[in-house]
Amino acid sequence: MTFIRSLLFNIYLFGGTAVIALILLILMLFSSQEMRKGSQFWTRYVMWGMRHITGIDYEIRGLENLPESGAVIACKHQSAWDTAVFVLLRISTAYILKKELLNIPFYGWYVKRSGHIAVDRKAGASALKQMVADVRAALDNGRNVVIFPEGTRSTPGTPGTYHPGVAAIYTQMKLPVVPVALNSGLYWGRRSFLKKPGKIIMEIMPPIDPGLKRREFMAKLEETIETKTSELEAEGQKVGD
Repeated sequence: MTFIRSLLFNIYLFGGTAVIALILLILMLFSSQEMRKGSQFWTRYVMWGMRHITGIDYEIRGLENLPESGAVIACKHQSAWDTAVFVLLRISTAYILKKELLNIPFYGWYVKRSGHIAVDRKAGASALKQMVADVRAALDNGRNVVIFPEGTRSTPGTPGTYHPGVAAIYTQMKLPVVPVALNSGLYWGRRSFLKKPGKIIMEIMPPIDPGLKRREFMAKLEETIETKTSELEAEGQKVGD
């Protein structure tokens, strides 16, 4: 049954995405805000399919810890689901992502038009400097900025490597950073065809206040996210047993 549901969902996902991608071409003529609204429509489409085809629902805890705007959010990354959900929560959201994604037809065009922040990871220190400048501009425009400190999706139970970009943002912006944990990889795993029924839990935790030294901040961020992620994974596995 899981295989059949996953097959149907993938047909629904890729078929519908192709149609929506063509429709979104019209929004290229309008503002980045309108493009993000189009992305929100696509996200709702995906979430509907997850719930009704694969049996994957989701719960978001700690929403009161997410400011309306001007926040830096550091999120655990286990699934493609993570890269979409914040658009549902706050339309004025800027994701930090790798520059190579801009080369993908349609997707890359829409990402760029939506005003997300692309980072050339091969450019070294200059890329970090540009990223900080882009983050500052997004925050000044009243947007929330989402960064995945691990840089890529990790497998449940296996923490990734936390990269220093988030520390540069923290020290340069002198703003709180909101840590976010989740267990999405239990149900929609990295490069996994199978989508397992269950409930994704994402927890938005109280912000880490500015003022810590870089190393202290990184240690606290990783401990906060990984500890809560382990708890959420254990909760999801317990329900599944």
